[in-house]
Amino acid sequence: MLSKLTSKFFSQLNIQIWILAIGRLLSSIGTGFTLFYSAIFFVNEVGLSNSAVGWALGSASIAGVFGRILGGAFADSPEWGRKKILLISAIISAVGSFVLAATYDFWSLVLGQVIIGFGVGLYWPATEAVIADITEGENRREAFTITRFFDNLGLGIGIVVGGVLIGITGNYRVLFIIDGISFLVFLYVIWANIRESYQPKENLSTSPKKINSWLQALTNPSFLLYIAINIVFTTYISQLHSTIPIYFKNYITQGNQAIFNETTISLLFTWHLVLSIISQLPVSRAFKGFPHTYALSISASIWGFGFILIWVTGVVGSNQIIWAILALGIFAIALVAYTPSASSLVADLAPESQRGVYLSINSLCWAVGYFIGPPLGGWALDQQRFITDSFWLALAASVVVTAGFLQVLQKALR
Repeated sequence: MLSKLTSKFFSQLNIQIWILAIGRLLSSIGTGFTLFYSAIFFVNEVGLSNSAVGWALGSASIAGVFGRILGGAFADSPEWGRKKILLISAIISAVGSFVLAATYDFWSLVLGQVIIGFGVGLYWPATEAVIADITEGENRREAFTITRFFDNLGLGIGIVVGGVLIGITGNYRVLFIIDGISFLVFLYVIWANIRESYQPKENLSTSPKKINSWLQALTNPSFLLYIAINIVFTTYISQLHSTIPIYFKNYITQGNQAIFNETTISLLFTWHLVLSIISQLPVSRAFKGFPHTYALSISASIWGFGFILIWVTGVVGSNQIIWAILALGIFAIALVAYTPSASSLVADLAPESQRGVYLSINSLCWAVGYFIGPPLGGWALDQQRFITDSFWLALAASVVVTAGFLQVLQKALR
């Protein structure tokens, strides 16, 4: 069945989608080297507190806000366009990775995070605008699905190889160097193979028109409601990359013996990403024809179930690894139900001439979510054990509110 789905995608999708997906695969391999090991490295090797690392990781989101604002505005500019912004983002992100490789204290960590956060902020509005430009209808959701598929595949490869490298060498810093090199490879792929996809029908380059584009987007009631919902989702996702790895490594023990070492965590997140990869196309196909809010409501429910399983992992006296496997498997399904539908919903809401701005604001939700999530999780980990464990139940309970707002959004879109 999977081969039939992929062959259909090959026949329907623009070749530029596949070239972009391959570039994202290569970049994601480098990101996978650091994504789940960064927090462990900065806490256990550099010697920073959980809260300090949480705030430092959150600083990337502050820089990402500015990157997303500029990235969305200039991606919609005839003088710049999508491709130039993608190239600039790759250069800046590479520099940030090399700075993180040399991190030795809190402030050097903040500097590296700010640089890479700005680069990633530039990246997301431009890359999603490219996809929206050259697709339409159901092909658009499938294009977002296939690029996310390659993102997850790259992350999975990076996590496996990164875990092996740590197990052999114990050297975390080399992971950041490899991440920087992967951004440079992505830079070459975009420069050599991707055409500029934006062909404006009118000149939006003047400042007043850019400002009007932002004002129009931010006065769209349905879009404003979506923004609030999406910030909650991205706060959920941030826990996967920041709080959960440290929680597994430092807080789940049997007696006085730690259960989850770096190799175990690597395997757990590899399982998470393998399931994401396997389920990406079938889940997207299953939701075809349904409203995007329907998929998002199901995703919210699955996130809640996953957080409950993380709580169980922390409080049971045995078989913690089994519960962790179940939790990360559930999160994989939740994530693949969320990502294509969220991006497609924004692309549908946005006028063609304002896609960069709308997708920039959509990407800002990730910046806000990743600003809220790591400090919130770091605070929970620094509290008494009861509060730390109960944090996961609080996240699960919040899903009820998220699902309620999605129902309101669905009614507004009818």
